[in-house]
Amino acid sequence: MQDGDLVGVQRTLAPVLRAKALDNRLTDPILGDEYAELAMRRLDPAYESRRFGTSQIGLSAVARAKAHDDWARGFLADHPDAVVLHLGCGLDARVYRIDPPATVDWYDLDYPSVIELRRQILPPREHYTLIDSSVTDLTWLERIPRGRPGLMIAEGLLPYLTETEIRRLLTSVVDAFPTGQIQVDTVSVGAWRMSKWDPVGRRYNALFRSGFDDPAALADWHPRLEYVDEAPMNDAPVLMSKAPATVRRLYRLMNLIPGFTRSTRIVRFRF
Repeated sequence: MQDGDLVGVQRTLAPVLRAKALDNRLTDPILGDEYAELAMRRLDPAYESRRFGTSQIGLSAVARAKAHDDWARGFLADHPDAVVLHLGCGLDARVYRIDPPATVDWYDLDYPSVIELRRQILPPREHYTLIDSSVTDLTWLERIPRGRPGLMIAEGLLPYLTETEIRRLLTSVVDAFPTGQIQVDTVSVGAWRMSKWDPVGRRYNALFRSGFDDPAALADWHPRLEYVDEAPMNDAPVLMSKAPATVRRLYRLMNLIPGFTRSTRIVRFRF
């Protein structure tokens, strides 16, 4: 299977994977993800020779992944018996980057076609399970062990769900575990409404379906859910310090656009 067999939002996994692969080629990478480069090479052996093949413009996605990784490492250090739900995992190699101890049970979930591709490209490991399901079909939660701390990571996922679907997902995850952490990223209402004119989204038939100007308000959906904090995205210090000079200049210019730095928010909750 190749990425051409994927449809809709599933096809966005290739540009994100490419950004992580190119980051690994930097002298001082942000993620340093060797598995991302390996997976990208298997998906498209000549990816760097194509148009914009070596452009580092996608490093904001790498900074986003770094924020989620750091939060996850902190949670697992405090809860070494946790159950991790990595939803909409795509071809991301987070479980290999974080390398959790054997006391952690890790679940990567995505559409069946994506999970099939993962099986072809990335190696198996112990205490690591792949689930081929739509995230909105919550019957997959019946396969997850209960009674332990839960960590839910949804990177680049929530904007493609409706508000109703997001509410049902978050409240169901909170109900499934005695305690835990939820890590998501959201887009603003303006970014959601503008996405209909986004040429990349139109190309992949992957337009946003929701947006939140105050993502902290999602905590009101469940009495046990509490907003914790946010991580910077488009002006992330790690991005501005490690990206090539041309990329830093571009993001500094884009940060002058009103609302740009708040158009995407990386948010953490606990329960």
